[in-house]
Amino acid sequence: MNTLIFNKNKSFLMAVSSIPSQDYLDTDLYIIATTPKGEVFDSKYSYSPVDGVAVKGDLISVDTDEINKITAEWNAKAYSRSREKEYPSIADQLDDIYHNGIDAWKATIKTTKDKYPKE
Repeated sequence: MNTLIFNKNKSFLMAVSSIPSQDYLDTDLYIIATTPKGEVFDSKYSYSPVDGVAVKGDLISVDTDEINKITAEWNAKAYSRSREKEYPSIADQLDDIYHNGIDAWKATIKTTKDKYPKE
């Protein structure tokens, strides 16, 4: 990936091996720059376009505390995400109640609840 695409305000948009769409050739919206010969794009650094060349900037700092926080939040919701896929849609649940009664619906829901007991 030695071609970089920037927004017109020079903010980095993406690094690509080839232009993904002719839309990005619109110079009113985008700036295309290439890395200097022999240099390869490194996502750990910032880049800016200068006369068609992608100039490597500073190392991008990473907030490990924020990454750990987001990862912990994601992991905490894993139980909920896995369980949600197992339940029938709300429309199907209401249809089940209408046609088969509340007890049949409870039996359907209990199957999922038993499969994923609360921790």
